[in-house]
Amino acid sequence: MPSAGLAPRRVVQLSALLAMFALYAAQLVSASLPYVPVFVAASAAGIALDTYLQYKQPGLLSLLAKVRFDVTVRQLLRDMLILVGLLRIDGIEPMGEQAPLLFALLAVYVLHFGCQAAAVLVRRTRTLPILTRNIDASALRLSAAPPRILARRSSHRMLAFSIPATAGLLLTAATTHAFWGGIGIGLSIVLFGGGMLYLATWLLPKKRALNEAKVMAWLDNWLAEYEPTVAMYFSGGTTSAYQANMWLSTLADADGKPLIVLRERFMVNKIDATDVPIICFPKVASMFSLENSTLKMMLHPANAAKTSQVLRIPTVKHAFINHGESDKLSSCNPYAKAYDEVWVAGPAARDRYQLADVGVEDKDVVEVGRPQLSPIKVASGPAGGDFTTVLYAPTWEGWDGNPGNTSVILAGENIVRHLLADDRVRLIYKPHPMTGSQVPAAGAANERIMAMIREANTRRSGPRPGPEAAAELARRAEALDKLTSTSFRTSADEMEKMLLQGRPDGGRAAAVAEATAAWEEAYWASFPEWEHRIVTEARPAIFGCFNQADVLVSDVSSVVSDWLASEKPYAVANTSGLTEAEFRTGFPTVGAATILAPDADGVPGLLAAVRGESDDVYAEARLELKEHLLGPSDPPSIDRFNAAVRALCARADERRVRMAARGDAEIPAQREDSVEEQVAQAQAAEAAPESEDAVNA
Repeated sequence: MPSAGLAPRRVVQLSALLAMFALYAAQLVSASLPYVPVFVAASAAGIALDTYLQYKQPGLLSLLAKVRFDVTVRQLLRDMLILVGLLRIDGIEPMGEQAPLLFALLAVYVLHFGCQAAAVLVRRTRTLPILTRNIDASALRLSAAPPRILARRSSHRMLAFSIPATAGLLLTAATTHAFWGGIGIGLSIVLFGGGMLYLATWLLPKKRALNEAKVMAWLDNWLAEYEPTVAMYFSGGTTSAYQANMWLSTLADADGKPLIVLRERFMVNKIDATDVPIICFPKVASMFSLENSTLKMMLHPANAAKTSQVLRIPTVKHAFINHGESDKLSSCNPYAKAYDEVWVAGPAARDRYQLADVGVEDKDVVEVGRPQLSPIKVASGPAGGDFTTVLYAPTWEGWDGNPGNTSVILAGENIVRHLLADDRVRLIYKPHPMTGSQVPAAGAANERIMAMIREANTRRSGPRPGPEAAAELARRAEALDKLTSTSFRTSADEMEKMLLQGRPDGGRAAAVAEATAAWEEAYWASFPEWEHRIVTEARPAIFGCFNQADVLVSDVSSVVSDWLASEKPYAVANTSGLTEAEFRTGFPTVGAATILAPDADGVPGLLAAVRGESDDVYAEARLELKEHLLGPSDPPSIDRFNAAVRALCARADERRVRMAARGDAEIPAQREDSVEEQVAQAQAAEAAPESEDAVNA
């Protein structure tokens, strides 16, 4: 499936590439003859094609740039061929009319490079050593960004500003009057020169941000004023932000002054709506400002290559909270022993670490429950109504590609086929967003499953909600989008976004939660109860799907552990090759589940139990497993979480007291030397190539 999807794009790219070289060849041949109509047409078509590709096929042009055939070279070649044509056309004096045009065209390129140099200088001055969100950083002299075509899109600028010169030269070729070439080149000179001068105004003190030393001094002052105590540290790729987002509400409710610490610049705007201050430290050296702050502890929802860098800070205690718990090996990663404590939901995870024997001592494991599961509604009895809603939420294939990781490849189509065969089933299919990223067969099976569901919907009919339901959904979506998104200009850069996001509205997170709940209610009400749904967008979230479903079908993953909070029936697909007894023994989270073989023949029996048509033999086991996995309901999870926060902060305080008591006489000059050494070591590690996924859980 992926190769078939890529084929049309490759055909288009190859056709465009052949057309580009054909136009250059036509320019050369028609300029040599000369044959003015073809010469003018080929030259005009060449720059038009190049401009089109800039917007529609940037990937192709990136490949050309890698072989040094970038936009400047292409435009220079195009202009050179036009000058060759002018030399050959009768009626144009090479030394009388063309020489001034040649020198003027050279001036265009000089100004182009001058404009590019100014753009580089402006970008450097606007690249701060840190990025912030929900923090008033106006003292850093933040300003709006220059137009994108001037500051960041050199290829677009080169083509757009060269069009007058090229058009003027082609008119000269058609009419033999150098006047037109002079006018066109003059306009290009004005555009490039004016753009360079306009960019230079961002280098003046009024628009120029503070230098790195002053920025870091400002940060130290802000940290001293805010006095953070607990932070969430996160580093990851573009698709991993959900791992941090699931902890935002819990962090906001944590005892103390919360803070979010990020490492990748792009991640600043990947974090969902929150009132918690956010600081991004792209370079490890700047991150050591935290050592001299009041910060006492950090929470880590994921392992990453850059995690080792923050563990160097001795004044801060670290707790691994994970982004989900399951029976997979990733839920007891040996990297966890690097943290001061490992916070887990319940006794099951504690047992998992001890059985895995990966170096995590039992005294360092703290049970805190799963505070973010509070939105999940608890079951109220067997499924009623005309339709039984089944949520099929398989996980992805994992980094190792083990066929037992996901049911999509071996069992997914069979599961869906059995579910669709029951006229009383409404299916919600929510695949993992990374499905198919490692194993193409998983992506292909996922596409076939979605095709099956769409085809099944065509065979169903019934009453639909009226137009007012769609209008209500649109209204709720608009209200939610206003709260969750910031309207940035297309030219906005990091500094401008810092300026716009610098003053958080109090209670914004609560307003977003309320608007999200209203949107989800409108979303489900906008579809008929008999219609199957495919959910691949971020909204509705998985917990919203939980509350709609009567039963879950999934794989061994954190989805199963979270689902148990609902106390509803669930099934787990066994594609591991193990017997059912071995599967239950090896994966405790499936102990209260209906086990589905790859042929999924157990689906009808599962549905009968959900509807109360047969005994729900796992009802009592689910309650026991819920407490074993998630811990007791009393005290509430958030209370246990905050108790753990206070305890670890107290350990950090105790260490600081001990270190202060020992004094400089016992460990002379250690603090000053250690910080310098840490920064030097961290910078060396940062310069070395590292794989983000090397230790990622």
